[in-house]
Amino acid sequence: MPAFINKRDLIARSIAKLAIDLEQLTTAALATHAEATNEENKAEDKYDTRGLEASYLAHGQSKAAEQAAQAVAQFQKLPIRDLSAGEPISLGALVVLEGQSQSHYFIGPRAGGTEIRIDGRTVMVITPQSPLGRQLMGRKQGDTLQLDLGGQRNEFLVASVV
Repeated sequence: MPAFINKRDLIARSIAKLAIDLEQLTTAALATHAEATNEENKAEDKYDTRGLEASYLAHGQSKAAEQAAQAVAQFQKLPIRDLSAGEPISLGALVVLEGQSQSHYFIGPRAGGTEIRIDGRTVMVITPQSPLGRQLMGRKQGDTLQLDLGGQRNEFLVASVV
C-alpha cells in the first residue's frame, strides 16, 4: 500500500463525511415530520393524502438517519490497525487492486459506496456483504480474482493489503 494513504486519516474522513450525511438526514426528517403534522396538511376529504404521504416520507427519512447514526458509531468503534504481510483481508483492511487500472478499497462495517478523496486518491468504502467485499474477504496480497465488469470477465491482482 502506498505510504501516502494514512488509514487513521481515511477513517477520520469517513466519519466526518458520514456525520455530515447524518446531520442532513436528521434535518430533512425533522422538517418532513413537521410538515406531516402541520394543521394545514390535515386531510380535507378521503382523497386528500398529503399528510399521509409526508408521514411516510418522514418515516423513511428517520430510518435513513438511524442507519447513518449506526454507521458513524460503527466507524468510531472500528479498531485501526495495519494488517501484517500475508494476513487475510478482513474488516478494516485497505486494499489496492490492480487490473487495467489501480483501485483503492476500504473494507468498512457500513456505508458501502461512500467515496473518500485522500492524498489525490479515491478510496471506496465497501462492506464484507457486498459482491466485491465477499470476493475479497480472506484473500491475501498477491492473490488474483476474476470480476465481471460491464459484461466482461476481468482479472485483478490484490496488489496490497494494509
